Amino acid sequence: MKYGRAWRSCARRALQTRNWMADRSVGGRKPMIEQTREHIFLYGPPGSGKTTLAEALAETLQRHFVDLDAHIAQAAGASIPQIFETQGEEIFRRLESEQLELACAETAACVIALGGGALLDPQNRRMVEKSGVVICLMDTEANLLARVRAQSGQRPLLSGDPAQRLADLLAKRAAHYASFNTLHVNKREVSVLVREIQQQLGVYRISGMGAGYDVIVKRSALAQVGSYLQQRGLPGPLVVVSDTVVAPLYAKQVLDSLKRAGYSASLVTIPAGEAFKTLATTATIWEQFLSAGVERGSTIVALGGGVVSDLAGFAASAYLRGVRWVVCSTTLLAMVDAGLGGKTGVDLPQGKNLVGAFHAPALVLSDPDCLQTLPLEEQRNGLAEALKHGVIQDAVLFEQCQQPFDSIDWEDLVRRAVVVKVNVICEDPYEKGRRATLNLGHTIGHAIELVSGFHLKHGEAIGVGMLAEAQLAVRLGMAEAVLPEMIRAALEKIGLPTCIPTGMDLEEVMQTMQHDKKKAGGAVKFALPLAVENVRHGVEVDAGLIAAILAELQY
Repeated sequence: MKYGRAWRSCARRALQTRNWMADRSVGGRKPMIEQTREHIFLYGPPGSGKTTLAEALAETLQRHFVDLDAHIAQAAGASIPQIFETQGEEIFRRLESEQLELACAETAACVIALGGGALLDPQNRRMVEKSGVVICLMDTEANLLARVRAQSGQRPLLSGDPAQRLADLLAKRAAHYASFNTLHVNKREVSVLVREIQQQLGVYRISGMGAGYDVIVKRSALAQVGSYLQQRGLPGPLVVVSDTVVAPLYAKQVLDSLKRAGYSASLVTIPAGEAFKTLATTATIWEQFLSAGVERGSTIVALGGGVVSDLAGFAASAYLRGVRWVVCSTTLLAMVDAGLGGKTGVDLPQGKNLVGAFHAPALVLSDPDCLQTLPLEEQRNGLAEALKHGVIQDAVLFEQCQQPFDSIDWEDLVRRAVVVKVNVICEDPYEKGRRATLNLGHTIGHAIELVSGFHLKHGEAIGVGMLAEAQLAVRLGMAEAVLPEMIRAALEKIGLPTCIPTGMDLEEVMQTMQHDKKKAGGAVKFALPLAVENVRHGVEVDAGLIAAILAELQY
C-alpha cells in the first residue's frame, strides 16, 4: 500500500484542478458543454503494439501521448512487475482505474495506450467510452507471442510459460476483445496502421501550414460545432458565412450549438453558386464583418460547399490582415476536396481562383449526415473529386466511387478520400511539388468549366479533364491505352459526362488554360495519370497535342 496512498491524494487534487478548468466560461459566461468524445484509446492483448502505435498516432495527430502503464509506474514509484510482486494484481487494478480516470479527465484530446486488461472492469469501460473511442488491436497468437518474448520479464501475467499463459489469456478474453472495434496488425508498417486508424475514426491532422489543424469527419458534427470550437480555445465573436441554399438547412443548428457553448454569433448569407465567387461578393462579406464587429481575435465559420469555403476563407485571410476561420463542409465536393487544404480564392472573368491566398483553417468539420439532403447531381459532382483521389493514391477508392449510389457507404468513402488529400498536403503544404498532383483533371477541367459559363458543374468539368489528361498521357507514351478507358467507364457509372459539349469554343478553352494558376516559366504544367495510384506532376505538353485531344472529345 506504500505506493498508492500518496498517489491517490495527488490524483484527487489533479482531478479537482482539471474539473475547475473545464468549468471555465467562454467570453465570461458559463457554457453548456457538449460532449465530443475526442480521446483515442488503443487497447488489445499483450504484444499487440499498443504503445508503439499510440505514440506514432499521437505524433501524427499532434496530440499528447499517454502510456497508462508508464503513468501507473511513475505514480507508484515502482515498475509494473514490482507492483504485481509486492502488492498483487488487485492493487495494480485499483491504481490502473485511478490513473485511467485522470487520463479521461484531460481536457485536451489525447491518444492513450491502455494495458491489456484495463477495460475488463465495466466501470472503466463506461468511463472510457464516455470520453473517447476505443480501437482494439489484434494479431495472430504467434505474432503476439514473438513480441512478448522479445520483452521478457515485462509482463507479470505471462511469466513462467508465456506461450501457455498467452493462449489461456486470449481464450478467456476472446469475447471481451471482440466486443470493441478492432484493427488487425498483421506485421504491417506502423505508418500504414496509423493511416488506417485515422480513416476508421475520421480524425486527421494537417501539418506544415502554420500550427496545423484537425480535420474531423463525423456524423452529427454540426450539432456539436460549438463544443469543437470551445475545446480548441477558438474565441468569439463569431460570424457564420453560408449561402442561400445551405443556410435554410443548417444555419440554425450551427448557431444553436454555438450559443449553447457560450458564443455570440451572427449569420452572413451570400448568393449560392460559382457565378458569385467574385471580388464583389467578397467585398460584401467584408462589409458584413465590419457590421458584426469582427475583431482580429474573432473566428469565421464557413458553412457550406466549396464556393462558401473559398470565399469565406479568402475574406478571412485579408480582413484585418487575417482572422481565424473554421470550415463546416456540407457537400461531398467540399468534404473530400475543396474544404480541406487552406487554399482560398475567388474567380476573375479570365479564370478560376486567380486571386486568393493560402490561409489554413483552425479546424475542418465534415458531417456526413448532410449528404442525406444533397441532390443527386451534387453527389456526382463530389464523386468526380473522390475518383481523382483514387487515381492519385487509392485503387479501392477508385472502385468504391463506381458502386451504385444506394450501396455506397458515404461516410467511409469520405474518410478514404480525405486520407489521400491529407497525406499529400502534409507532404507539400504550399504546392511546391507533389501537391500539384491534386490538380489532376483541373488544368483542362477548370477551363471547360469557365468557358461553359458554369453551366457545367465543377465535377462534370473535372471528370472530362481527367479523361483528356489520361489521353494526353497515352499519346506521350507515359500511360497504357487502357487507362483512359478505365476512367471513361468510371465516369459513365457515376453518371458524369465523358465529352466536351458540342458548340463550346475550343479555342477559347485553350486560351483560358493560359491563365491557369499553375503556369510556371510561361508554360502550363499538367498533372498526368500514368496508372491508378500513379500521377506525375509538372509535365509540359505541346499545345497542338492538347488541341487535338480536345477536338477528339467534342461530340
